Amino acid sequence: MAVRKFKPTTPGQRHKIIGTFEEITASAPEKSLVCGKRSTGGRNNTGKETVRYIGGGHKKRYRFIDFRREKDGVPAVVKTIEYDPNRSARIALLFYADGEKRYIIAPNGLKVGQTVLSGAEAAPEVGNTLPLANIPVGTVIHNIELRPGQGALLVRSAGNFAQLTSREGSYCVIKLPSGETRQILSACKATIGSVGNSDHALESSGKAGRSRWLGRRPHNRGVVMNPHDHPMGGGEGRQSGGHPRSRTGLYAKGLKTRAPKKQSNKYIIERANKK
Repeated sequence: MAVRKFKPTTPGQRHKIIGTFEEITASAPEKSLVCGKRSTGGRNNTGKETVRYIGGGHKKRYRFIDFRREKDGVPAVVKTIEYDPNRSARIALLFYADGEKRYIIAPNGLKVGQTVLSGAEAAPEVGNTLPLANIPVGTVIHNIELRPGQGALLVRSAGNFAQLTSREGSYCVIKLPSGETRQILSACKATIGSVGNSDHALESSGKAGRSRWLGRRPHNRGVVMNPHDHPMGGGEGRQSGGHPRSRTGLYAKGLKTRAPKKQSNKYIIERANKK
């Protein structure tokens, strides 16, 4: 994966940096694994705008991703690597030996024609999914479950990876991309390797129009609003807005929002490193 820069022939090209798409091998998704995706425009079921700055954008089709990887012992061949408009990572189409087709998140280094496997007997190789109990300590992993059979919830975006650092009884200690270290049951599954498309963080849209294509409308700051529109609004001239806060008055920087008695707090060994 690499990125392309452009000659500044237009203002939009000057700062534009996008991926090369060189790893993508198919332009159309598998029909049996897609469905229509309805856009909300930031409105709820009564039509009230509840999320600002959302609307428009190109029509998308949702690709069904297999986050469970429960077909243990059935080998699958990677048929294509594809673009997915619903996520930052690339996806891979698998053809299983029994004829079934499924999409997975494409890890870094996965190639077309490669065979992947899931289950306790699978080797700890890129693309294979194993219970944490069967993964060697120190291995780089992604697509991590929090409960056995629930499906992967953690470490799914482009370029991300976690590391299995140690084992403590029936739990494994995982270091997450945020810097947080926590325990996860050894029966939970994870996929070997890091998520692909690691250069996604280097991309730059180059112009506002590209954000509109993605369904993002112009976003204006609270300090430039009037006092009745935002807690940080008002003032003569260029006045600062005071302590950063949301439109509803909730402090935006430094306020801890995690529930202090949350059940899963006991599994967190070390909190994420904050700047």
